[in-house]
Amino acid sequence: MLLFKPSLLSLAIAAAGASVSAYAADEVDTTATADENIEVIQVTGIRRSLQESQSLKMSSSSIVEAISAEDIGKLPDVSIAESLARLPGVSAQRLDGRANVISIRGMGPDFTTATLNGREQASVNDNRGVEFDQYPSELLNRVVVYKTPDATVMAQAIGGTVDMQTISPLTHGEQTFAVGVRGEMNDLGALNAGSSDSGYRGSISYIDQFADDTIGIALGYARMMSPNQEERWQAWGYPEDSAGNSVLGGAKPFVRSSELERDGVLAVFEYAPNDFYQTKVDLYYSKFTDDQRLRGIEIPAAWGANGGVEATKIENGLVTEGVIRGAEVVVRNDVNKRDAESLSVGWNNKFQINDNWNVEADIGLSKAERTDIGMESYSGTGRGTGVGAVDDLGFKYNGDGSYNFTHNLDYSDPNVIKLGDPLGWGSPIDANTQDGFINKPEIEDELKSFRLAAEYVFDSSAIRSIKFGVNYTEREKTKLDKGYFLTLKGYDGSDPNYVMTVPEQYILGATSLDFFGMGNVLSYDSLAFYNDGNYIETDVADVDASRAVNSWDVSEDVTTAFVMATLDTDVYDIPLTGNFGIQAVQTDQSSNGTASTLENGQLVTNANFDSASYTEWLPSFNLGFEVAESQMLRVSAARTLTRSRMDQMNANIGYNYEENPTTGVNWTGNAGNTQLRPWLARQYDISYENYFSDQGYFALAVFYKDLENYTYKQTSFIDFTDIVPPQNPTDNPIGSFEQWQNGQGGYVQGIEASFSMDFGMWASVLEGFGTVLSGSYNESEVKETADSEPTTLPGLSEKTFNATVYYENSGFEARVSSRYRSDFLGEVTAISLTRQNVNVKAETVVDAQIGYDFSESGIDALYGLSVLFQVNNLTNEPFTSYTGDDARHVRDYQNYGRNFMLGANYKF
Repeated sequence: MLLFKPSLLSLAIAAAGASVSAYAADEVDTTATADENIEVIQVTGIRRSLQESQSLKMSSSSIVEAISAEDIGKLPDVSIAESLARLPGVSAQRLDGRANVISIRGMGPDFTTATLNGREQASVNDNRGVEFDQYPSELLNRVVVYKTPDATVMAQAIGGTVDMQTISPLTHGEQTFAVGVRGEMNDLGALNAGSSDSGYRGSISYIDQFADDTIGIALGYARMMSPNQEERWQAWGYPEDSAGNSVLGGAKPFVRSSELERDGVLAVFEYAPNDFYQTKVDLYYSKFTDDQRLRGIEIPAAWGANGGVEATKIENGLVTEGVIRGAEVVVRNDVNKRDAESLSVGWNNKFQINDNWNVEADIGLSKAERTDIGMESYSGTGRGTGVGAVDDLGFKYNGDGSYNFTHNLDYSDPNVIKLGDPLGWGSPIDANTQDGFINKPEIEDELKSFRLAAEYVFDSSAIRSIKFGVNYTEREKTKLDKGYFLTLKGYDGSDPNYVMTVPEQYILGATSLDFFGMGNVLSYDSLAFYNDGNYIETDVADVDASRAVNSWDVSEDVTTAFVMATLDTDVYDIPLTGNFGIQAVQTDQSSNGTASTLENGQLVTNANFDSASYTEWLPSFNLGFEVAESQMLRVSAARTLTRSRMDQMNANIGYNYEENPTTGVNWTGNAGNTQLRPWLARQYDISYENYFSDQGYFALAVFYKDLENYTYKQTSFIDFTDIVPPQNPTDNPIGSFEQWQNGQGGYVQGIEASFSMDFGMWASVLEGFGTVLSGSYNESEVKETADSEPTTLPGLSEKTFNATVYYENSGFEARVSSRYRSDFLGEVTAISLTRQNVNVKAETVVDAQIGYDFSESGIDALYGLSVLFQVNNLTNEPFTSYTGDDARHVRDYQNYGRNFMLGANYKF
């Protein structure tokens, strides 16, 4: 029998309403002890959060990490992703300055599953990975990360499962009303004309119990209007010049101003009329809008049709100073706008038939919808190359990956910079007809679930209970990808040099590009110009074979039968707890897509359908040995799966034809693969945990994941003669064809350590001071085929380190937190809102906050009021990505500035 006993502080947390996992039964009268001490034990703020998180970790039968709210509506960080990134073995990737997706134990977002109250969630992106900034932290009570699965976890993943949990109003046990508000400001200022650098966050929560504590409700609403600014250097690439030196191919620097608007609603209804029946309905809804304005200049260099690049300084094979002669540039006024909605509804019922039998039924629905607008509006000195005014642009590498420029033209002058197609980009309609472009992808994702389970509890046995049941899910995800070439209505081809002065009603104040030396740039409301009907739109899918196969529909029906035994016994006088079990997972997957080809020079599309079925067996065990008092040795093993990316499972087949190819290959093709099997792994874990105080522990864990397979894009050379009709008699019938396939596999292994300490246990003068530290080291080797070279695993940082130092005493609270991750392969947005993997440089992000709780002041009128000042990205850490092996070949250098927040919370 497990000897862990609840401390007075843990009991105080439980008595205050926190839902701590149950300990094994022992002879202690916990209720009486808690009641006797509740008035003298003070458990508040960050220490309350750490103590509950430690209690959850300590009492779990699996290897887990947890974060808990400091109080109602107060998780430790601004977003869920930032809180998760402070946990051992967990790291986050930033998007537009905010933590967005996570990696667990070196496994990227593709290998991580998110649930809400145990139910898998639909996602707003093209794949399965949940974007955690969709979930307001104010509406969540705790988050648990399962690093090792058991047979009752329905949404397993090779990396781990993140379960976000809402509050239980009956367990909370008291009436609570909480309000919070914060003002927010970014220190870069309003970079774009017409943008704002200030915003706010607000939340309100109400929890109550009725009818002799048999009915409980929890209601919450959170709203955010957050400014976000960015100075971004973006390079096209770095080709080699005639001397073999790398030189800037081109660049697209810009400033971005965003307004993130998010509304979240939570409702929980709980009814427990007796000790034998409990029902709970929970609803979560989020509406998220990200409105971005981007203004900058696109500068062709070595890859441009200009007078060439004159190098004046070369350092270690890189041209670091020079002049772009006769430069023709494109002034960009772009808009990215995302509207997303998420809905999650669940109904859970628990029945206790007698002392031995329990039954549970759960039904859930999760829906997500997303609509994007990605608009590009071009302007310059003329239509087409060699027409308008040119400039000699000096450039100099500044050492951080970006470049500083000098210029001669005034790029903010509407008499110089006019609407048109300055460089004759891309459009297959006719030369110089692409005056802009707009992407309008839409995503719909719906996931329905039903679970029926039973548990038999033994009266006296080494096996404490047997749980068994079945879970059924239906999921359908649809992507409609639309894109349009934009041509000014005034351009009919009669005047090949036609350009248009921006009408005065659309012109805004100038936007400064001084951060890389280009001065002011012409700024106008391009979206309003588009909405007023000033462009002719041409559907890309009508003229481009590759775009015709970007839309798809993927469906999955998954039936999971499971059985698990839980253990509570002694082995040679060593207390042993844990579980062992197995899942049988049967999957039917299908996709509706499009097959496109060319016939007589015309694009022809046909519907295409494909389906597949498979069954996988997933055994697992988790064993915990209490080798000494409050010291646990855990051993776990499992076979786990992560389902393939849905955007790779589509049934699309597309072919492209090039009449005069430089490679000698006329035909190329690509396809999704509905036959893809999930990623599979056998994983092994050992963890040692030493809980030396109520708020102090040390843990060391090692893990090994044997990847049975890995998904990669296979390139084959095939005879196209029987697939598509020849376009010309001299065409080469042999072409290349790419398709996603299940490959060889490999391994991921690592070690992680964590340490939490309340310094007050050593000396009274240190009362209130404490620290939380964690670090991990990961390595992997993955091969696409048995003969291929090892490939980099997306999302894997070799090293991560997190540190928090805090002080909390007599109402005062202060903390500084930092998170570090080494270089990794990250996924970013590329052209036409597609996704691309790039190398991301190591980063250390530091946040800080200070506050005071007036409940400790002795002023009755201010009881329940607390104030907070917070700084995110205190050291202004940039996000930097690069191409190839030379870290100087920077693709993106993004400066986000610091976000300052000042706010107050009130609870009664």
